Amino acid sequence: MEEKKLDINSIIGFALIFGILMYMLWQNQPTPEEIAEQEKAKQEQLATEEKAKPQNDVIQTKAEDFSVTSASDSTQLSILKNKLGAFAYSSTLPSAKEDNTVVETPLFYLKFSNKGGFLSEVRLKNFVNYDSIPIHLIKDKNTAFNINFGTTDSRILNTQDLYFQPSVSNSGDNVIVSMKLKVSESKFLEYRYEIKKDDYMMDFTIRSQGLDNVINSSQEINLDWQIKTYRHAKSVSYENRYTELVYEYEGGKDDYLGQSELSEDTADDVTYVAFKQHFFTSILLADTPFRKADLKSSNLIKDEEIDTVYTKAFAVKLPLELTAGEINKTMDLYFGPSDYKILNAYDRNLDEVVPLGWGIFGWINRYVFIPTFGFLSSFLPYGFAIILMTILVRIVMSPVTYKSYVSQAKMKVLKPEIAEINEKYKDNAMKKQQALMALYKEAGASPLAGCVPMLIQFPILIAIFRLFPSAIEIRQKAFLWADDLSSFDYILDLPFTIPQYGDHVSLFTILMAIALIFSSKLNTGQMNDANQQMPGMKFMMTYMMPVMLLFIFNSYSSGLSYYYFLSNVITLGQTLFIRRFVDDEALLRKLHENKKKPVKKSKWQERLEAAAKQKGYKPPKKK
Repeated sequence: MEEKKLDINSIIGFALIFGILMYMLWQNQPTPEEIAEQEKAKQEQLATEEKAKPQNDVIQTKAEDFSVTSASDSTQLSILKNKLGAFAYSSTLPSAKEDNTVVETPLFYLKFSNKGGFLSEVRLKNFVNYDSIPIHLIKDKNTAFNINFGTTDSRILNTQDLYFQPSVSNSGDNVIVSMKLKVSESKFLEYRYEIKKDDYMMDFTIRSQGLDNVINSSQEINLDWQIKTYRHAKSVSYENRYTELVYEYEGGKDDYLGQSELSEDTADDVTYVAFKQHFFTSILLADTPFRKADLKSSNLIKDEEIDTVYTKAFAVKLPLELTAGEINKTMDLYFGPSDYKILNAYDRNLDEVVPLGWGIFGWINRYVFIPTFGFLSSFLPYGFAIILMTILVRIVMSPVTYKSYVSQAKMKVLKPEIAEINEKYKDNAMKKQQALMALYKEAGASPLAGCVPMLIQFPILIAIFRLFPSAIEIRQKAFLWADDLSSFDYILDLPFTIPQYGDHVSLFTILMAIALIFSSKLNTGQMNDANQQMPGMKFMMTYMMPVMLLFIFNSYSSGLSYYYFLSNVITLGQTLFIRRFVDDEALLRKLHENKKKPVKKSKWQERLEAAAKQKGYKPPKKK
């Protein structure tokens, strides 16, 4: 096919057409007088449409409607009333400006904003982030707290745009902050905070007074709370993995939104909503459940190199109910560490905010590992407490380790007889299986007996996997070359990123993988001596699994990798120690003696044989 090209004639043609079009546009443009006439007609049309509007239309106010520089004269007040209705009074007060009320306790530095009446800053005094910067849960408008409601004069208002009048008082050691959105001196919507001296939980009440004929009871009143969670850890992706929205509903059930890009859910009878970060959390708790909650979680980490300020965005919408035309909702706010001991002490099921695992895994952590580790770390540095706890766990599990080794040793000494049966019935799989089962039964051995003890240890491994990444006690606690046992350790920063591995090298993870290789080599070697039917299993268990864990654990808590390293080393030592005291020849003699003993029949077998004899069946005699 011939290729089409633009020749010089085509170019000249296009240029002429373009020139003609431009000249026509210039000739037909309106004169200044025509433009003025068009603008006048437009304004007259808008004025006519404005007059034609029904008087009972709902007025959606905007943020700029609540901003006022001066409302001292009656003219200005009239303008505000036209915009805000009964709530115009709040914008005439001296507090109608961008200002904050500061409260400090031994635990908090708090700022309450006049605009919106909610907290504009929450700083935790006893904590800093990975870069030694104070921990802020709220700062620089990363949160929005709003009540959206309708009024009897057909307006829709948002409290986040209105100005509250602050007042501070004391009740013993407690500080009370009252933020009032006033209709008059005796009529208002109030946010009341009671901050305790040494408590991360504060009382929080939303109540109205004298607004029964101001708030439109036929429209929904919704409380919306949104927050973007700040990054606090060295690894933003690792922190994000443990950042999630947790909630309790229907009388004690708990759930959370997943780790996907966008998660949404609706729940009934919600008692608390927790915006949980890895080691810190912001919680709204209700004394009586909210009828329902619309929950949303969005992942803000798209690129770890670029998205380094926030981790997730959380949002919840909660309906507020009216009683006799008034709002009266008693709640609590918690801003503080995701510490199991602190949260559990409130006895409000808040310990579920800490991801200790479900079922038996959570039970082991709550009632065994947390008390044990807490006791050990009360008098030992955290690194040494991990050593001692690992030793205690391995001592407790030593009978299981011994049982597993002996089971594998039994299979090893039966290897010649197993090989003989395999050769004898190599063409008949069913008879071979029957003969092997008979051999195992007579000798008192089982190929699965060595796996059962390993399964018993499985809940311990999973519980530990959940424990250390959630243990705030080891946060920013150094040990050996690791400067923070709750985060990854590193001995080398790579100038590039390896997919699924990272841009650093963790020494504890390497040591864990090496120890696992030696431990697996010893155990799988024993298993392979007994069973040669799965040659690929040895390579998988000895090399592939440690390499996979090397990639997975490189960005995990160094305390977790350290525990697994110690556990593998101790298990290796226990196995070598047991090996010295298990005599293969003596074990084989014992197995042969077991063969001579009559095989103990189960009650089920006895009943089957009795039923068979009644029908005249005679079992074959043993040769």
